[in-house]
Amino acid sequence: MNERILLIDDHTLFRAGLRDLLTRRNIEVVADVGDGSEGVKIASEQSLDIVLLDMRMPQMDGISVLKILKEAHPSLPIAMLTTSSDESDLVGALRNGAQGYLLKDMEPDELVVAIREILAGKTVVAPDLAPVLARAVQGDSLDNEPEEKEDPFAVLTPREFEILTLLAEGQSNKVIARNLGISDGTVKLHVKAILRKLNISSRITAAVMAVEHGVKKTPITMPPKRVE
Repeated sequence: MNERILLIDDHTLFRAGLRDLLTRRNIEVVADVGDGSEGVKIASEQSLDIVLLDMRMPQMDGISVLKILKEAHPSLPIAMLTTSSDESDLVGALRNGAQGYLLKDMEPDELVVAIREILAGKTVVAPDLAPVLARAVQGDSLDNEPEEKEDPFAVLTPREFEILTLLAEGQSNKVIARNLGISDGTVKLHVKAILRKLNISSRITAAVMAVEHGVKKTPITMPPKRVE
């Protein structure tokens, strides 16, 4: 079955080109719209697999649309597709539940691979943005934000907190399992519990939170995004 995708971007020519690109790769574009509020309406009426969302749009910007969509459809994967490599945009998108942050100058095949990785449950950040994310989690883009008064990790069990610290170092489930002497499946269950308790949707967001709150000072290591 073809993936069903919604495009929200205010540039008509870009949408037309992207629709053609995706259609030729057997991805069904349910609709392409230039206005965030129209995109929100379509998402409530159509069965979708993923939304590709521009960051910079008039009237309602991408983060505002993202927040509304995630509130109404928590399990719907949403990826930002943008020209912005700004740290605050990247961190803001991940914090608000985006499962992808992709750049418009990506190669077509890289974009399609990224979309399918997101549909498989991964959180994908464009490889070119690895240094930006590393700087962000070290705190450079967070200086102007108010300090959290409560410990957001108080809800975690000691084992979950231990796994969170390893996530913040960029360790995979397999490496965490090996380090802790437990199975991959057990690690997956703990990661799911961590995301649910912290009310977030991706392990990258969990790692960003951990680094921000001083759980680990080590920046997240971004794996290469090209896959077989």
